[in-house]
Amino acid sequence: MEEELLKLLEKNCRLTDEQISRMLGKEQGDLRCMMQKLEDDKVILAYKAIVDWDKVEHESVNALIELKITPQRDQGFDRVAKKIYNYPEVESLYLMSGGYDLCVQLRGKTMKEVAYFVARKLAVMDEVVSTATHFVLKKYKDTGVIFESATADERGNMA
Repeated sequence: MEEELLKLLEKNCRLTDEQISRMLGKEQGDLRCMMQKLEDDKVILAYKAIVDWDKVEHESVNALIELKITPQRDQGFDRVAKKIYNYPEVESLYLMSGGYDLCVQLRGKTMKEVAYFVARKLAVMDEVVSTATHFVLKKYKDTGVIFESATADERGNMA
């Protein structure tokens, strides 16, 4: 039952208790208790709206920064990760497998602001071996939400 509730909330956190109780066949009081427990246990961390910032007059750039890190004795990557995720510019931070260790997702006002953040805050950390910055040019889908329907290719056939 908890998993079904979590899937519903993840898809649409604006559903009312009444709607969810009907969908799950559960009493509203029981549902509220279940949700409170999930919040207390830090299973539900936040309720958020996904905004397409390209559709409002809000200039910003999103970037993904790959970091190679020297792990710390007895702490691995956790101490470095904590330093990084406490910066307000950082929206997401992931420990990764493959060619790099951490992936930082951040938003800045300009590409220059992102570059300064990388140069002055990330690259100068003793544990950071290297960085690679990638700017997001367009979002098609994010956290399961499609931003814009695909448009038909209007180029003519050369054959």
